[in-house]
Amino acid sequence: MGASMNWIVWLLFIFIAGGLAYWHLPLRRSTWIWGGCYGAGLLFLPFTPTMMVAGGVLFILLVWMNIDTLRRKWVITPLFHHFKQNMPAISATEKEALEAGGSWWEKDLFSGSPDWETLRSLPAPSLSDSERDFLEGPVEKLCGMLDRWSIHHDDHDLPSEAWQYIRKERFFGMIIPESFGGLGFSALGHAQVVSKIASHSVPAAVTVMVPNSLGPAQLLLNYGTESQKAYYLPRLASGEEVPCFALTEPHAGSDAAGAMQACGVICYGSFEGDEHLLGIRLNWEKRYITLAPVATVIGLAFKLSDPDQLLSERCDLGITLALIPVGTDGVEIGRRHDPMHVAFMNGPVSGRNVFIPLDWVIGGREYVGRGWMMLMESLSEGRAISLPALSTGGSKMAADSSGCYARIRKQFRQPIGNFEGVATKLAAIAGLTYSIDAMHFFTLTAVDSGVRPSVASAIVKYHSTERMRRVVNHAMDIHGGKGICMGPSNYMAQLYLALPVGITVEGANTLTRSMIIFGQGAVRSHPWLLDEMKAIEDDDFSHFDDAVCGHIGYLICNGVRSFWLGWSRAVLLKGVGETAVEKQCYQKLTRLSSSFSLVADIVLLSTGAALKRKEHLSARLGDILSYLYIASSALKHFHDQGCHEDDLPLLQWVCEDACYQAWKSMEKLFQNLPKVISWPLYPLVFAAGTGCSPPSDQLEKQVSSLLMRACGARERLVNGCYQPSDKKDILYRLKAAWRESVLADEVERKIHQAIKSGVIRANADLRQQALEAHVITEEEAILLENYEKLVSDVIAVDSFSAA
Repeated sequence: MGASMNWIVWLLFIFIAGGLAYWHLPLRRSTWIWGGCYGAGLLFLPFTPTMMVAGGVLFILLVWMNIDTLRRKWVITPLFHHFKQNMPAISATEKEALEAGGSWWEKDLFSGSPDWETLRSLPAPSLSDSERDFLEGPVEKLCGMLDRWSIHHDDHDLPSEAWQYIRKERFFGMIIPESFGGLGFSALGHAQVVSKIASHSVPAAVTVMVPNSLGPAQLLLNYGTESQKAYYLPRLASGEEVPCFALTEPHAGSDAAGAMQACGVICYGSFEGDEHLLGIRLNWEKRYITLAPVATVIGLAFKLSDPDQLLSERCDLGITLALIPVGTDGVEIGRRHDPMHVAFMNGPVSGRNVFIPLDWVIGGREYVGRGWMMLMESLSEGRAISLPALSTGGSKMAADSSGCYARIRKQFRQPIGNFEGVATKLAAIAGLTYSIDAMHFFTLTAVDSGVRPSVASAIVKYHSTERMRRVVNHAMDIHGGKGICMGPSNYMAQLYLALPVGITVEGANTLTRSMIIFGQGAVRSHPWLLDEMKAIEDDDFSHFDDAVCGHIGYLICNGVRSFWLGWSRAVLLKGVGETAVEKQCYQKLTRLSSSFSLVADIVLLSTGAALKRKEHLSARLGDILSYLYIASSALKHFHDQGCHEDDLPLLQWVCEDACYQAWKSMEKLFQNLPKVISWPLYPLVFAAGTGCSPPSDQLEKQVSSLLMRACGARERLVNGCYQPSDKKDILYRLKAAWRESVLADEVERKIHQAIKSGVIRANADLRQQALEAHVITEEEAILLENYEKLVSDVIAVDSFSAA
């Protein structure tokens, strides 16, 4: 009885200490007070002599650590010298990548105690009147000019009138301020334009998005000289200049900074009558460059050297960016690649002994050698907009069309969407599309507030393109044979073919998951790690002491909180939100964030710089951080859209799926950690189990039904998707059949009831029998006949001459 009481008292102490730690514990020195209490509990509530000794040692250690002189002499000094000697040097490119952009909500997730009220209070971005008018005017008109099949099969390019219209309406100048002749759109406006176009035509979306993403316009806006801006920005906005940006090479893809072979040498040369001009002699070979075949100006990344020290005392000046007109002597351009037969312009660019003035360096002499920093900062912003926008538009189109098709396509006299196997795929399509839309919209909040969210942009790029791949694959399964037969009536093929493009470009997804999300996220988002690294680099002992003390406090806090939240399943946490679903989601995410922070910290401390080579560990930790971000985005999206009750199944599906996948990644991580790390951590992280399961069959049924019927949740989900107004467009006819299906189904129910009651026979013309038997009216017979013709037209596939 005494031992049982000890256990009860001990557990009660842990819950109280954990609760106090969660609600009141600062992350600095006062942590030692609670650590001392924890040790005292071990000391005064011993179960065995061993635990008594352990408790006493812990208590003495924590008190001793709080004495500055002893701590600094025996702990901080040895640690400082150890890391000073053993911490690998950070390369210039790694340092620039770490310093590029900023951190945002992912920092809260890394803290172990996200401030959900702050999340909910973040202002949601909204479209301006001019952006809304542009979406409803020029974007609609451009989409109406584009025929999927002719672009793909006949022309393999946008029609000439579309190119002219893109230039005329300044689609290439969305990010360029009005003062330079551009449209001056926000990140949200820019993204909504790309998303809407992508829901109809991937080639057009890529064509429009590239000049507004990582390229000359953005680089000029951020770093260009006043004369460069004045000359190029108006010409880029009007489409007089068509830009491309050349970075990737045959031997430099993911390792663009390290393996780049494009080179420039500072030298004197002849240019436009000046026989002795200081400039750069360039040689390069680039490939996979979007818009290269039609470009008039090339943004070029190259390594610059100054062997004769004509410009600087340094010989190796580093990566530099320049703008080069395609008519410059030695430039070879014009050929094209054929990426998955998706008809956007993409091709190689090369240059042989090309001489350019120093004035052509973006930013002038001041930015010589600073190209990698410029690229990383620009990428952290552009990567958050373009490909996620394309993924959003493509997924919305797939969700819209799949829901309609699953409603009108029947087998065994039932819409195929009613079958559980199809319903599971429809639910996944709806849930994944909701999550893509939510995290994209959420990340745009950061961009429009002036943050360059480098980690969040990597998360949203990776997961939006991967989730679009799942959405489109599910949609192809639902469409069956109609999805695989090419022709004018196949609206899925273009999206399916384009999937690998988004996966591959702007940072290959395998690299992004394995090395970037957590690799950069840990350093940028951890509250103490970057401070410790900077203190070591600056040889600042006092700063290092402060950072290490804070780090240990942070670790203890997350350990206690993780254990407490695990045993309590976080049900004692104060609820956030208006609905039970929201409150449960916030509680689960708080527990997951605390456990993630604890485990990530232990892994970082145990692996150190070797984490670079342990890509599986980095990838799984990155997955957990990403799922936390996705679920947070969904909760924010639900809140911003007005907390509509019929959106709750979508929110619940996303959060349950994210939490379940995160805990699966955590379990896989533990399976591959050394036992000396996983065994002590396991009871802190997996106390009382995970409490998470995948979306239930019942929830999947609720979510799938949203796609097949007209409702507010469906309308909000596919909002921003282009809706054709041309009756010749197959999607127009599909939506028409879907809208008619409700009335037609009611007529068919009357007929089937008449069959069951024996009024009419099932082996003849049912519609005519029902009409003659007065089961249906003549108007209903006409409606049903027209509906059947419409459905037959929609589900038909194209065929061609065998000759």
